[in-house]
Amino acid sequence: MENLLNSWRPRILSVLRIVTGFLYLQHGTQKMFGFPAAQHNPYQLFSLLGAAGVLEVVGGTLILIGLLTRPVAFLLSGEMAFAYFIAHAPRSFWPMLNGGELAVMWCFLFLYLAFAGGGSWSLDNLYAGRQKGRA
Repeated sequence: MENLLNSWRPRILSVLRIVTGFLYLQHGTQKMFGFPAAQHNPYQLFSLLGAAGVLEVVGGTLILIGLLTRPVAFLLSGEMAFAYFIAHAPRSFWPMLNGGELAVMWCFLFLYLAFAGGGSWSLDNLYAGRQKGRA
């Protein structure tokens, strides 16, 4: 059983990355385009919320397709840490009380992807395989 689970590890990592990118992308499209649900505040590109929207749309798309996974995931991890300390931590120390559980989870999920990479079903992996063939 362990061998079977280990053999699927790179593919399941890709599934985790794809689902993460898809879900994160929705946060950005909500901010920027009011889709799939309308944003409470009007979107302003040159604001913290506007910058977050751009990072979420562009970063979420790159994570979804597995392109530049490690640096993008590291950047998004930092965005979520920043969001937590700006928007949630001042309310309370405990994430359960300050509404910051998702920001913490996104932060550490992206930190994991920064170290683990995009998995076998990623453009990063496809590009690396082509580079090996040329060497």
